[in-house]
Amino acid sequence: MVKQVSVEELKNKMDSGEKIVLVDCREPDENQYCRIENSMLIPLSEFTERGIKELDKNAEIFIHCHHGGRSQRACEFLESQGFQSVANISGGIDAWSIRIDPKVLRY
Repeated sequence: MVKQVSVEELKNKMDSGEKIVLVDCREPDENQYCRIENSMLIPLSEFTERGIKELDKNAEIFIHCHHGGRSQRACEFLESQGFQSVANISGGIDAWSIRIDPKVLRY
């Protein structure tokens, strides 16, 4: 079962200085419109190929999309491939823009 993390929990992790990997699994045009700072883009459509190659199985990985559906699927895929610490950001970038950073545009 995929771990669910709130945007507040993600922000606390980021602010603590802990080493995490933040992945945006939206499409490039969505990422260009708005993004969370220091996130890497791996679109869900490319996840089966790029996720395994570009992500460390032992890293603490947090994945977001617009609302949380695509990132849930990305997390499930990584877990099925043996990744140890994967979490879905509940509410995605939409929740981030409402509750953490209103400068991040909503769409």
